[in-house]
Amino acid sequence: MRFVPGSAPKRNNMLKKQASFSRGERIASGVQKHVAEILRDYNSEDPVVSRVSVSGVGAEGAPQFVKIFYHVHGGGTEDIQRRLDSITPSVRRELAQRMNQKYVSDIRFVYDDTLEKSARIDELLAAIAGDSDE
Repeated sequence: MRFVPGSAPKRNNMLKKQASFSRGERIASGVQKHVAEILRDYNSEDPVVSRVSVSGVGAEGAPQFVKIFYHVHGGGTEDIQRRLDSITPSVRRELAQRMNQKYVSDIRFVYDDTLEKSARIDELLAAIAGDSDE
């Protein structure tokens, strides 16, 4: 393999990519913190929203689109999803006031079923362990 000048990736481009990745993480982390506070402060009397816990965030590509993952204490995820969809514009307005940015991310609430999946895996592993003991 022969070295061709100018064919190697430039160090400055690599640094820019790393910097934008950390910026996206910072934005997503700030969105998670502020949205959790907004839901706690302004919607604590709402019996539907008061059962919601923000469990994480995910930025889709660029940080202008952020998924906010939530978990529900109890059941009724369809009602909660409808309620979160209805308050999303007001949450985003409050988020714009709290974050010191030129542009505020579009947010979307997404139910996080990780706890249910992990409970199901635990059940299956316990069943397998019970079968092997016999």
